Amino acid sequence: MNLARAATIILAKELRTEFRTRELLTTTVVFVLVVVVLFSFAFDPTAAESRRFGPGLLWIAFLFAGSLMLHPSFTREQANETLAALRLAPIEPLAILLGKILANFVFLLLSELLLLPVFVVLYDLSLTPFFVRLLPLLLVLALGTLGLTTVGTVFSAVASQARLRELLLPLLLLPALAPVLIASTEVTVGLLADPPQLQRNWLQILLAFDLVFLTATWLFGEYLLEE
Repeated sequence: MNLARAATIILAKELRTEFRTRELLTTTVVFVLVVVVLFSFAFDPTAAESRRFGPGLLWIAFLFAGSLMLHPSFTREQANETLAALRLAPIEPLAILLGKILANFVFLLLSELLLLPVFVVLYDLSLTPFFVRLLPLLLVLALGTLGLTTVGTVFSAVASQARLRELLLPLLLLPALAPVLIASTEVTVGLLADPPQLQRNWLQILLAFDLVFLTATWLFGEYLLEE
C-alpha cells in the first residue's frame, strides 16, 4: 500500500472516530473560548491595544488548545493495542504519523475558525478589507497550525511511551514551538495593524519551520513509533 493511500485511511479513521463523539472538539472549543473571554475581561483593551496585544493572546489560546488536543493522539491508541496493530500492518510508519498530523490539523484549524469570529467581536477588531486582512490571516492560521500539529503530533508519539507523558508533552512543546508562535504572532500583528501589512520575512520563517519539521518527520518517522 502506498504512502498516500495509507495516510488517507488513517486520516479517515481519525475523522470518523472524532466526529462520532465530538468529545475532543467540544472540549477544545469550550476551553479556548473560556480563555479568550477571560483574557478579554482581564485586559479590557482599547481597539489600538487589541491590535497590538490581541494576536499574542490569540496564539497563546491556540497553543493551549493544541496542547489539550494533541495529547490523546497516541495515548488513546494504547487502550486496545491499536498502535501495535497499525505498526504490524503493511504500511510505512510515516503514513501513521501523516494521518495523525492531518487529522490534528483539521481538528485544530476547525476550532480556530470557530473561535476567530468570537475573538474579533470581543477585541473590537475589523477584518476588512477582506482580501487584505482575512485571506492572509487564513494563510497564517493554516501555516501556524500545520507547524503546531506537526511538532505536537511527533512529540505526542514520543511522550506516549513515557511514564509522565502528561507532563512531558507540554515541556517538549513549549521550547520547540517558540519560533512558530513568534512568527505567527508577528505576521498576525502586521495584518491587524492600521494600515494592514503582510510581513513576508516572518511568513517565510513560518514556512521554513513547517518544511524543516515535515522533512524531519519523513526522515525519522520510523524511529518515532518504536517502543
